[in-house]
Amino acid sequence: MEKVVLAYSGGLDTSYCVKYLINELKLEVHSALVNTGGFSAKELEIVEKKAYEMGVTSHINKNILEEYYSKAIKYMVFGNVLKNNTYPLSVSAERVFQAIEVVEYAKQIGAKYIAHGSTGAGNDQVRFDMIFQTLAPEIEIITPIRDLKLSRQEEIAYLKENGVDYPWEKAKYSINKGIWGTSVGGVETLTSHQALPEEAYPSQLEKTTPTDVKLHFKKGELVGLNDEFDTSVNTILKLEEIASKYAIGRDIHVGDTIVGIKGRVGFEAAAAVVTIKAHHTLEKHVLSKWQQNLKEQLGSWYGMLLHDGQYFEPVMRNIEAFLEDSQKTVTGEVFVTLKPYHFSINGIESKHDLMKSKFGEYGETNKAWSADDAKGFIKILGTPNKIYHSVNSEL
Repeated sequence: MEKVVLAYSGGLDTSYCVKYLINELKLEVHSALVNTGGFSAKELEIVEKKAYEMGVTSHINKNILEEYYSKAIKYMVFGNVLKNNTYPLSVSAERVFQAIEVVEYAKQIGAKYIAHGSTGAGNDQVRFDMIFQTLAPEIEIITPIRDLKLSRQEEIAYLKENGVDYPWEKAKYSINKGIWGTSVGGVETLTSHQALPEEAYPSQLEKTTPTDVKLHFKKGELVGLNDEFDTSVNTILKLEEIASKYAIGRDIHVGDTIVGIKGRVGFEAAAAVVTIKAHHTLEKHVLSKWQQNLKEQLGSWYGMLLHDGQYFEPVMRNIEAFLEDSQKTVTGEVFVTLKPYHFSINGIESKHDLMKSKFGEYGETNKAWSADDAKGFIKILGTPNKIYHSVNSEL
């Protein structure tokens, strides 16, 4: 019997794929769950047990949290990446690295096929397929849900026919969780006007009394929380645990999909949004005007390319080199207050703070120039406008 490796999540789509690959295509299914921070140890045990109950020949859980951070999240923080000024690529970025691990496992066990549960109308099919085709063009890709154009109800009906017991009420929403946030899709996000109900979000409001936290950054990386220092991954997880209790980081992202249609998805990303906003505030204090200007452009490009699955495009390494170099002085503390459903950035402390200079205090005193110097500067600065308007006065 020929082998197929299935990119497994334990959700409805991959459950359908297991049954279809075994029953209809008569393949030996080996499932691989690549954990990017969305599963606890207990949850991984449950998923593995369920996979075997579904009929897989073997199942592996691979944790790539540190690698995912060092190769993607770090640069998304450096670039303050929020797609369409909203979405921190909570799920988009992790798909690339999950696909890489699935390919490596498929080669390791000599699988002829790789399968995933993406539809034909979303972004994930592009991200998965491009990585598979790039790294393993000899391995054939199988996508049952895309190929059969199945609706969610058709998937449910097939699973019921094959004796699968599933929490069908939860299947109303497609939830993908990782260290950098959780995406939430449902009937509401298929419209242009409906909001997701409160119960659709995995993290519910638990705390209402505001809490002050201090974030420590070293060369752009989050390395500590409230004077306790740890790896960036562990610090992000700690921040998520605290901030998610305030239901912070919820929003609905609307954007252009890779395949050209408009898409709408809900998400919650407490740690990601707080980290990015805090990091950006620190940069405003320690970077020059033109560093910030160019970073904003390159960060936006980096996010767009990563979102579209273009991780192996060489320009990504070029942008990463710039982003890393730009972080030399991004060291200090950022003070944040967490509140129900939102947060506020109170300020920063850094030895690189450019506000602490001998030249002057904005709106108060000038120490490095005289009043006449200021008048002359303004006069010269305004010369191009004077020229234009004198030449085109008739307009």
